[in-house]
Amino acid sequence: MDGGGRLSRSVRAPQRRPDPTKKAVPRASRARARAVPSSGLAYDDTHRNDLIARLERRLPRGIGTAATVALLLGAGLLGVFKGGYYDTVAGALSDTRNAAANAVGFQITAVAITGRKQLTQDEILAVGGVNGRSSLLFLDAATVRDRLKADPWIADATVQKLYPGRLQINVTERAPYALWQQDGRLSVIAADGTVLEPYVARRFVSLPLVVGKGAETRAKNFLDLLADYPQVKSAVKAIVFVGERRWNLRLANGLDVRLPEHGIEKALATLSKLDREEQLFSRDITAVDARLPDRVTVRLSDDAAKARDELLKDKKPKKAGNA
Repeated sequence: MDGGGRLSRSVRAPQRRPDPTKKAVPRASRARARAVPSSGLAYDDTHRNDLIARLERRLPRGIGTAATVALLLGAGLLGVFKGGYYDTVAGALSDTRNAAANAVGFQITAVAITGRKQLTQDEILAVGGVNGRSSLLFLDAATVRDRLKADPWIADATVQKLYPGRLQINVTERAPYALWQQDGRLSVIAADGTVLEPYVARRFVSLPLVVGKGAETRAKNFLDLLADYPQVKSAVKAIVFVGERRWNLRLANGLDVRLPEHGIEKALATLSKLDREEQLFSRDITAVDARLPDRVTVRLSDDAAKARDELLKDKKPKKAGNA
C-alpha cells in the first residue's frame, strides 16, 4: 500500500499470454523477417538509391553543372547549324578575335604584291580573304595561298607574314592566250586551256579565236604550228575544231579552208604556196578543201560558178548546118 492507503500497482505493462493457436516463431527468424522488405519494389528502390549514392561519391564535384553547360552549348550549336547561321556566327567570332589582336599591335598596316598584271591589288586581296578587319596574328598564310591558287588567273602564289604588321604576296598569273567559243559562249582562256573569265573586256579583242568542243586544250599546239606559215596565218580569223579530230580555218574574207586530220604541215605548205603564187585566198571562191594528200579542190561562189558555166557554154563547138 502507498501512504494514502491505496494498493501499490506495477507500472509495467501486463505481459500477454501466448496464444495456444499460434505457432511460436524463433527470435532470429523474426529478425530476418523484419529485414526482408514487404515487396520486390521496395528492394529495387533501396538498391538503386545505394548505387546512386556510391556514384555520387566517386564523380568529381561540379560534373552536373558541366554536363548542363555542355548540353546547352550543344543545343545552341545545333540551332546554329540547322538555322543556317554558322557563317554569321563564325564571322562574328573571327572579327572579335581580330579586333583584339589589332588592338594590341598586330594590325596589317602594309601590303606588298608582286607579279600581278591582269588583277588589281584589291582583287587579289579580296580573293585571298584579306580585308581591313584582318589581323596579321590570326591570318592563316596557307589558307590565303590556297584561295589565291583557286582563282583561274593565278597559277601560283606565296604569302609571307612579316610581324608586326606587314604582308607580302607574290603571284604568278596566267596570261590570256585566246578567245574560246563553245555553245554560243565566249571565254578568255590561257595557253593550257584554263578558262580565265567570260569575254567582256575589249582589251582581249585582238586574241585569236578558237571554236569548238576540245579546242581550248588543243589550240596552242595548232597555233604554234600555224605560226610557221605566216602567209596563211595572216589571213586567218578563227580556227575551228571539227569533231574533236581536225581543224578548219575561217579566213577574214569568209573563206573556209578544210584541213586534214593528219599531214597538216604538208597541207599548210601547199596552201601557202598557192596563195603566194596564185592568190588562192583572193579568188571568188567559198571553200578550199585540202584534206586529200594529192590535190586541193575549191568551191566557187554562186556568181563565179554562173560565170564559169557561161564561159564553158560559149566555148562549145556549134553544129554544122545542112549543105
